[in-house]
Amino acid sequence: MSHTPHELAEEFPDKAETIHALKESNAHFRKLFEEYHTVNRAVHRAETNIEPTDNAFEASLRKQRMTLKDQIAAML
Repeated sequence: MSHTPHELAEEFPDKAETIHALKESNAHFRKLFEEYHTVNRAVHRAETNIEPTDNAFEASLRKQRMTLKDQIAAML
């Protein structure tokens, strides 16, 4: 399996324990976490042409990923 960039553990390396704790204790955080990973993988598949898409859709996926990351960062 190829490496997927922008994993949350890489984005927030000093917050790994907090991320794990919030996933276990906070349903909203867990939902954001799961949604981020779903969108992040879709971006990766588009960028690597595993699932080619048009530029507008790829840009909208990136914006969605950034919004989710900002929400996660605020909770951290």
